[in-house]
Amino acid sequence: MERTVFIAAVVVIFIIIAVVIVAWYNFRLKKRIIDSGPIDNDAINFLRKLTDTGAEPLKWGCVLFMSGLGLVIISYLPNDDYSVLPYGIELMFIASGFLIYYFIITLRHK
Repeated sequence: MERTVFIAAVVVIFIIIAVVIVAWYNFRLKKRIIDSGPIDNDAINFLRKLTDTGAEPLKWGCVLFMSGLGLVIISYLPNDDYSVLPYGIELMFIASGFLIYYFIITLRHK
């Protein structure tokens, strides 16, 4: 159990570092574009795309929530140490998170 917590902490730290690096480089790119001189409509649209997060937080929220729910359900199931059942259940919950995200996005665009 301690090893799983350690691996999850390392993954979370790497994700946080990646998000900070992407945000930093987006800031630097926007600053360069603005400092380069007069801005036309194409540059303004590009800058809006950089700042618009879109549905990414929704996607990762759905996926992480469903994967967490899968882990909770797995903890209540009796299983053997060499069983592949927990992996299948977790993959099904992760896939359902992506499906929920897809249905929310398709309903939003209608």
